[in-house]
Amino acid sequence: MAVAQKRKSKSRKGMRRSHHRVAVPSVVYCECGEAALPHRVCAACGSYNGRQISKDDA
Repeated sequence: MAVAQKRKSKSRKGMRRSHHRVAVPSVVYCECGEAALPHRVCAACGSYNGRQISKDDA
C-alpha cells in the first residue's frame, strides 16, 4: 500500500481537487417556456424541434 512521504499543502490539495466539481447540466427552453434537457422531448408539452411528438397533451 502506498504511503505519503510528505504532507501535501492546502494549495496542492486544492489544485488536485479542482476538477472534482459536479457538472452543471445544460438547459434549453422549449417553445412553451419550460426548461428541458437538450435533444429530448419537452416533459411539459411533448414537443421536440418544433414538432408535436407526444400524444399526451398537458
